[in-house]
Amino acid sequence: MPKLFDIKFPGGCKTLPDGFWSAIDVWIKKAHVVNKRLCGVKESDSKDVDPEDLRLLLDDPELFPDVLLFLSSRASSAHGHRPDKPWSYSVRTFIPKVNCYGQNLHKEVILKDFGRQRVTFIPFEEDTEGKVSLKKCNIYQIALCNQDCEEWALELHVLSVDSWFSDGIAYPKLPWLSSDLLPKLVRWATECKSSEFKSTLSLLPVEKYSLMYQKLKEKYKAMVKVWPEVTDPEKFVYEDVAIATYLLVLWAEERAEKSLTARQSFVDLGCGNGLLVHILTNEGHPGRGIDVRRRKIWDMYGPQTLLEEKAITPSESFLFPGTDWLIGNHSDELTPWIPVIAARSSYSCCYFVLPCCFFDFYGKYQRRQCKKSQYKEYIDFIAEVSQVCGFSTEEDCLRIPSTKRVCLVGKSRNYQLSDELNLEQQRAHYIHSRRAAPGVIVQRSDISNDEDCCNGNGSCNSTPGSSWGAGFLPRDRVETVRNCAALPRDFVDGVVLQVANVLLGMTAADGEGSRRGWNQGGSLSVSEVAGLLGQETLQLLKKECGGLQTLLRNNHQVFRVEGGRVYIRDWRERKPLRADAKRKPVTPGALKTRLCWFHAHHPQGCPLQPENCAFAHGSDDLRPSTRPLKKIKNDAF
Repeated sequence: MPKLFDIKFPGGCKTLPDGFWSAIDVWIKKAHVVNKRLCGVKESDSKDVDPEDLRLLLDDPELFPDVLLFLSSRASSAHGHRPDKPWSYSVRTFIPKVNCYGQNLHKEVILKDFGRQRVTFIPFEEDTEGKVSLKKCNIYQIALCNQDCEEWALELHVLSVDSWFSDGIAYPKLPWLSSDLLPKLVRWATECKSSEFKSTLSLLPVEKYSLMYQKLKEKYKAMVKVWPEVTDPEKFVYEDVAIATYLLVLWAEERAEKSLTARQSFVDLGCGNGLLVHILTNEGHPGRGIDVRRRKIWDMYGPQTLLEEKAITPSESFLFPGTDWLIGNHSDELTPWIPVIAARSSYSCCYFVLPCCFFDFYGKYQRRQCKKSQYKEYIDFIAEVSQVCGFSTEEDCLRIPSTKRVCLVGKSRNYQLSDELNLEQQRAHYIHSRRAAPGVIVQRSDISNDEDCCNGNGSCNSTPGSSWGAGFLPRDRVETVRNCAALPRDFVDGVVLQVANVLLGMTAADGEGSRRGWNQGGSLSVSEVAGLLGQETLQLLKKECGGLQTLLRNNHQVFRVEGGRVYIRDWRERKPLRADAKRKPVTPGALKTRLCWFHAHHPQGCPLQPENCAFAHGSDDLRPSTRPLKKIKNDAF
């Protein structure tokens, strides 16, 4: 029963022993956070148990003496040691991302010894007939020890090292437990942070989500190869697959709960690339997507995927009484309106919203609290809108490759249908109060609504043009490029030359540049660079996202922007343009499609030889690209 590994806590750690149990709970309840081969675990309720009662839990006469000795030996000297304090046990079932266990379930008995500050994991398998087989060789224990009153350590003990079995899923490898899990437990116990949000997939059965996600991921993975948009296909395809998985499982649970036979209908407001609509439609749910701007990928889905190019304005013309669910997936300025539209569409209409950018009803959302993060405050605002609209609001966290992962779900009402008139007055008063709230910028005082009726069953329930969203500004149909790329070329070149000359002059004036060989110039903060430019130039840059700093970063051939300071880039230094990228050497014979700025403008020319420079040294070295345009297969789906 050897001690396999130990790791010491930083000196002066004030979060122990409570931080230890907080960290252990992360490993018990959220094993997928550490072990990426797991989708999650399903845990039973924790119960108090006396050590002598373990015989009933283990149900193995030959194994029991060894396990009992393993559990009761090495009494810890940790503060708060109370041998009389009851133990607790729970059982967790592992849910792997890829099911390699067939019908058998892989589980663990988890025994918490609060008196000795340690937790023991006893794995077992259960077949379809309920027969249990314990895995003696894989029993391990994590213990908190306090050796010298001030020095804390975390120890890993195993019942048997020689017969240890590992598959990296339900049975972790010993080196992984030592080098990966324990250091993370120490960090979590030291930080002892609690999340502002719920754990992921708290509203769904994780095992059903895992099976559905693997099925959809395999079914739609080909879309990554033919993605025609400029956005990252890996992120957007698998993110929408995960959101579709969540909705499909959520709706399946709703059908089972309400004994429904027909699949739920939906409308995706602000559907963007339309992939979520395409997946949900393919999986049997009737629905459509609406967005103010058509995307190139829409033509690839086929006629069964219904997508409409239309600006949505909150009004009687945009209600959906025949629709079961409204979806807002990163719906931006429509986000706070979606619970309102769902509530006013019908008493049975539900909604799912995944907030991203922070919008109020009539403009940008203005912060009012400093004790919460901006994201948490905005989520609470949308939850407040939902409550005012009469929904019993639920919050969950998705498993998607995004920092904005918290969704809100309204699938039932907290009032009776007979109270609809009172609730409608409450909604109207709340929306009006938000418009008059301090700091809310009303972007337009009047919006005409002459769109055709957009009800879910195709018929109007009010006079077209009647609006309760006057003042709402929908997104422009044509997306404005505001990353400095559309600025006049001579304007950009003038700013680049002006800033570069000042940087080069900072070292040339004191002779520093000549002493170093090639003049690398000095450095200025971004605010100091702004001071070099005229007011007319700055006003033009303010209209662009990121302004001056974006212009400087776009011209990365000339400048390096780090820590808020601007430098002349030295291409002799093998530094990547981004922190997460590795700079590749110039391929021999590569086409040079842009002129070298240093060759043309630096007093000493380019520091690299022409064959080593990625840019053309003169017009004779310039070659246009001959790469053929990528063909898109329309039959990929």
